[in-house]
Parts: sequence; C-alpha cells; structure tokens
Amino acid sequence: KVDYDVCSNYGNWLYSAGIGNDPRDNRKFNMIKQGLDYDGNGDYVRLWVPELQGIKGADIHTPWALSSAALSQAGVTLGDTYPQPVVTAPEWSRHIHQRPGGSPHPRGRRGPAQHKDRGIDFYFSRKKDA
Repeated sequence: KVDYDVCSNYGNWLYSAGIGNDPRDNRKFNMIKQGLDYDGNGDYVRLWVPELQGIKGADIHTPWALSSAALSQAGVTLGDTYPQPVVTAPEWSRHIHQRPGGSPHPRGRRGPAQHKDRGIDFYFSRKKDA
C-alpha cells in the first residue's frame, strides 16, 4: 500500500526540490540519510526499483559507491542497467558508508567516538568530569 496525502506529498516534493518553505539557508534534502532512516534494509527500494534487487541491505541506497565487483555480482551496470547519478551532493558523503541506525559501514570510515561507558545521566548531570 502506498500512502497518499495530497497536502503532505506536495509539500514534501516541494521541500525535496529545494523550493519549499524552510527558514534555514542552503538546506538540501539528504536522500541517503532518509533511506537509511526509513528504509534501512532497502526493502521499499527493492520493491519499486527491480533493477537493484540484487544489491543486499542498505547498499541499495548508494549503488554508485559500490565496487565494480559488488555491482557485477548484483547484476547492475551503472549507465546501462541502472543510470549513473545525476547529482551527488557533498553533504551526502558522510552517509554513504553508514548502516541503518547510524553505525558506519564495515569497509567505511569510523564514525565519531562513542562513549559507551557513559549513560544518559552523564549528559544531564551537572558534574561532567566523570
């Protein structure tokens, strides 16, 4: 089922096109981040873009960033069976090698340092030198 709400959809399309109402300057819609946040495993993309069905997991959101071997294994040839990207915004680069939930891709860069030993109380307490 595809949800359809005229006002929400038109507003979102305008916003995505960069002509919507947003008080922040130079705001760009980040398709990769949205894909990771709302379709982490790529099931929705696989449903509507059958050319990419051979790509496993979240890699489906950035097929142009895959190695030629991975593309070949998935049966994808950029520029032939699936188009080359028209635009790749520099702001997207930090999400290209991420996994759903913000964890970095195993072959990508390490993300920001995580403070696993600090619980939520650390961030809301007055004393920060714990």
